[in-house]
This record gives sequence, structure tokens and C-alpha cells, in this order.
Amino acid sequence: MKAKRYILMTILSLFCCVSIANGATSSTQPSKLDKTVYQFEVVDINGQKTKLELYRNKVLLIVNTASQCGYTPQYKGLQKIYTKYKSRGFLVLGFPSNDFGGQEPGKNKEIKNFCELNYKVTFPLFSKVVVSGSGKIPLFKFLTEDAEGKIAGPIEWNFEKFLIGRDGRLIDRYKSGVDPESQGVLQGIETALGK
Repeated sequence: MKAKRYILMTILSLFCCVSIANGATSSTQPSKLDKTVYQFEVVDINGQKTKLELYRNKVLLIVNTASQCGYTPQYKGLQKIYTKYKSRGFLVLGFPSNDFGGQEPGKNKEIKNFCELNYKVTFPLFSKVVVSGSGKIPLFKFLTEDAEGKIAGPIEWNFEKFLIGRDGRLIDRYKSGVDPESQGVLQGIETALGK
């Protein structure tokens, strides 16, 4: 009887070791490969909680914006590409941030009015957030820290652009100086929309 129990315990121990070695752990945390933007909840410019799940199967361009930056005129280009591609399932999501040079000092209502009056923005805007450093919101932590290769790393300035595929995963990233209507951005959007 003791021999049977010993054999059974040995088999169970081996099974556990093989399972752990193959990555089958009891952790409920998703791996980097399992994560998508759809797991995040944010607050829109009007103070309403919004689950990014709402944008499932859309191609997204997530941008950290500012109203008093040298790149602020990019709002015009962002609005143009949103208008051009929205019927095909494309959205620009603007996230105002005061992280760089204090160039977004206003409150949400002021930011919204500025964007609508000066650039006729109709794409979704969200509440002012932190996108850099230890206080960055989870969405931007995902976009900068869970990314791999050349698209990983901290945001350097206002108007960095993150292209998200229909599956909710990060496809590409464009630095602040890259115009939203540049060939590279448009080609990235077209390719993502075609998938």
C-alpha cells in the first residue's frame, strides 16, 4: 500500500514540474501576448467611464495631445484622417496630457472647447491623464512598457501616436514629429483596415 502511494505521489510531482516548466501556472495575470487595449477602462472628456471594449474590431490611433504645443496643429491632420477612414472602422482617440512642458494646463471642458472651436475635432477625446513616469495610467503603461522592439519605451513628447489593430494589439508607433497625414501613417492605417 505504501509503495502504491509513493508511486502515485511521484507521478503527481512529475506532472506538476512538467506543467510549471511548460508555463501552466495558477496565475490569472494575462501574459504580454494575451493583453489588448480592450481590457482597459478610461474616462472620457465629459467624465464618463468608457471601456475600450466599446471599440472592439476597430483600428485605433491613440494619441497623447496638448493644446499649447508646437505640434498642436496636428489636431487638424488627426481630424482629417478620422473623417477619411471612420466609415471603414477607424477611430482617433485623443488623450490630453500636461506631462511635457506643461503644455496642457486647462481643465477638460476648456480642452474640449479648444479642440472643437479651433480644429473642429469630432473624434473621441478623453479626460486629461498622465502618460509618462511612474504615475502613467494603465493604458499608457501597456502601450509603452508591454510593447516590444522598436515601438517600446517611454513617450518623449506630446502627439506620439499608437496604431492599434482590429484585434486590440499594438501594431506601430509614430513619434511626435510624424505628421498624421504622412505616407507612413496612412499606409499603416490602410494595412490595418485591410486585415
